[in-house]
Amino acid sequence: MAKQAKNAITPTRTEDYPEWYQQVVKAADLAETSPVRGCMVIKPWGYAIWENIQRDLDRRFKETGHKNAYFPLFIPMSFLQKEADHVEGFAKECAVVTHSRLEADAEGKLQPAGPLEEPLIVRPTSETIIGELFSKWVQSYRDLPLLINQWANVVRWEMRTRLFLRTSEFLWQEGHTVHATEAEARQETRQMLDIYADFAENFMAMPVITGEKTEGERFPGAEATFAIEAMMQDRKALQAGTSHFLGQNFARSSNIKYLSAEGQEEFAWTTSWGVSTRLVGGLIMTHSDDDGLVLPPRIAPSHVVIIPVTPKEDSRQQVLDSCLDLKQALEGQDYMGSPVRVELDDRDLRGGEKAWGWIKKGIPLRVEVGPRDIESGSVFVGRRDRAPRDKQSIPRDTFVASVADLLDEMQAGLLAKARAFRKEHTREITTEDGFVEFFTPENSDDPEIHGGFASMGFCCDPDLEDAIAKKYKVTVRCIPNATVDEVVPCVFTGKPGKRVIFAKSY
Repeated sequence: MAKQAKNAITPTRTEDYPEWYQQVVKAADLAETSPVRGCMVIKPWGYAIWENIQRDLDRRFKETGHKNAYFPLFIPMSFLQKEADHVEGFAKECAVVTHSRLEADAEGKLQPAGPLEEPLIVRPTSETIIGELFSKWVQSYRDLPLLINQWANVVRWEMRTRLFLRTSEFLWQEGHTVHATEAEARQETRQMLDIYADFAENFMAMPVITGEKTEGERFPGAEATFAIEAMMQDRKALQAGTSHFLGQNFARSSNIKYLSAEGQEEFAWTTSWGVSTRLVGGLIMTHSDDDGLVLPPRIAPSHVVIIPVTPKEDSRQQVLDSCLDLKQALEGQDYMGSPVRVELDDRDLRGGEKAWGWIKKGIPLRVEVGPRDIESGSVFVGRRDRAPRDKQSIPRDTFVASVADLLDEMQAGLLAKARAFRKEHTREITTEDGFVEFFTPENSDDPEIHGGFASMGFCCDPDLEDAIAKKYKVTVRCIPNATVDEVVPCVFTGKPGKRVIFAKSY
């Protein structure tokens, strides 16, 4: 009987998916919980992934005319109160500052002192305070469009947290724009959704469905919310980014008006849109395996790690010198408009220990160089998209010259694999019994991975949607843009409806 292969991550995905996720984060040294409940510390390898996300998105934003700014962390409570639907949507998640200083009591214990005249909210999102500033910045049609983005942190007081996916404080970007017409604002909303979708697929190798949210899933205060939805390896959906058409709701509450070319005073039309460090969680769950993190090359902090193999001390310096030369040669190659990013792991550790450490961190290419490789003019290469023991000897110069092509091949392969997985676990549902069967595990006491994306007709009744969510823990993820004009009978009522995607979600 063949020996069962051992995995670096315990438990495996099929054994305990939530715990597998936590162990992948730990093994890759991406983040850890902090002394503050519900918050996380993002470690250098994890933060480098976020920096790469920032860098590429920031470039895309600026290419479409947006400029970065920064707005206060604290929002006066009265600002939130102006927008009733908005405050209702965030009220239970708000962190509130009520005092301005600490003073020691009679026992020497610090106590809050100096009550504020008005409580301050630690921003859960910035529409209200940005709207206050926009009302001053916008006076004439000549001031429009106003296209602003900020990279910041926000706080939403979550009760159940999971690293990257749902934490009380997280990093994100939030775009806020002002337009003279409804058509321009709607175009902006769709443009930013398309940017997110293109980024997710072509940078993260994470296929997404774009579409509009139903009324029940809409952003508080928005007229329409659009999202990108991705399927994770447990077949649940992850809302990976949103773009909101706010209509004139926030313009009216914040008094954002402009004088038109005809001399008429008009309320402006606004949008907001954002993605967060949740993308790192999506990246993990889209590609990683039972040996740890798998990183698409375009988003990886480093592309190649060189591991010197030095069995004898007398050849150690020769190997290290060869590795340094290889590192310089690889860094001289261009990948996606920048030099190939290379690590040289010359730590005093066993070669196997180094290799497994990098496998768990997800680096795309591992290169081993020893005395025999130097003698033959070759390198020993392992790819993260293949089994750990699947390595091959490649002539050194051939490897250097083809490294960019190799990375692109891996990038395309990961996207194709994720698309195939989503296709395999997407089902067209035509009956309520079929819906129930699709989303019901065989073992209710210890549910196995089940379900996926159900493509089906739905009448989009908010009360029915709420009842389905409570009964089956399944929600409408979106009304896909690709089939938005399709009219199909509702699986539950038989009434004419939209084709939607139902799924369990994060």
